[in-house]
Amino acid sequence: MASCFPPLRWLIAQHEKRAQNRSLTVNFNKGYWTPPLAPLPAFQLECQQIEQQLNLPALVSLTDHDNIEAPTLLRVVPEARQIPVSLEWSVPSHGTVFHLGVHNLPGDQATWIVRDLNAFTEIPDHVQLHELLAALNRLPEVLIVLNHPLWDLPGIGQAQHRHALNAFVTEFGSYLHAFELNGLRSWEENHEVAQFAKGWNQLVIAGGDRHGCEPSAVVSLSEAETFPEFVHQIRKERRSQVLFMPQYNEPLPLRLALSVLDVLRDYPDYAAGSRRWDDRVFHPDRQGEMRRLSEMWSMPPAFLKWFVRIMHVLEAAPVRGFMKFALSLPQQEPRLLLREYQEEAL
Repeated sequence: MASCFPPLRWLIAQHEKRAQNRSLTVNFNKGYWTPPLAPLPAFQLECQQIEQQLNLPALVSLTDHDNIEAPTLLRVVPEARQIPVSLEWSVPSHGTVFHLGVHNLPGDQATWIVRDLNAFTEIPDHVQLHELLAALNRLPEVLIVLNHPLWDLPGIGQAQHRHALNAFVTEFGSYLHAFELNGLRSWEENHEVAQFAKGWNQLVIAGGDRHGCEPSAVVSLSEAETFPEFVHQIRKERRSQVLFMPQYNEPLPLRLALSVLDVLRDYPDYAAGSRRWDDRVFHPDRQGEMRRLSEMWSMPPAFLKWFVRIMHVLEAAPVRGFMKFALSLPQQEPRLLLREYQEEAL
């Protein structure tokens, strides 16, 4: 966001210099933040949208980056006992990093499978990647999804990313079961993903990519009553139905800004250690150990407080209505473009 607002970028640069004067280098690559919703509220948020807006029973698969802590913890909660053990696996390959949604790992094998997946992420090996994907593919109830395939997340350039993507799918496509239509990517990109999937004779499947408090803007529809049945529908029957929820029609910049607000909001009712936004942001200290920002300063810089206050103006109904109007772009309805994709696929 700072790259879009030069004054904000300048202020951050000044604080980077102050940190360097105190022998601390600001590292945006190693720093990370955790979403404001804990696993159970996140699970409940997704279930409520499906059950209340669609009047359908919900099957929810939650994924974190490269760990299965959330679904493992949720399995001890009665209402979430049937949640699949899933993760988003970071796969360095062909000069970039792809993200694979690996859903419904067998519970008795999940820990050591994730250990092997993370070992590859740390030290990539081309031959081992074949072996790992082949082993996952042999598990009949596991679903492997190529997430946001056209998103150049590391920033290597679109041309290079497309070349790497085609090389990756050429080599490993037989192990992939679907490509993701992403709830926080633009419709133009999602439509291109649908066309890209059609070219590889692949299905498209819904993925929310929710990091704030907005429920997934894209869901999959299925007659399946259990997640293994849903996997069978995708892998064996090769059937997929995707529904874009109403919030997807709102301007993406506004939705992203409101998600940032969710991240930067304080939650007084939360447990200690997660109430303030800087409790949920981590950065290496002088020794390289990851610590909460709240432990590394007495309070956030004043300009960040003002930035958050200004952002809160977006929540006012009149301002939000104006922003929807101002940011709206002429575009075809998603359902019409999806119908076009489905008819061509038939």
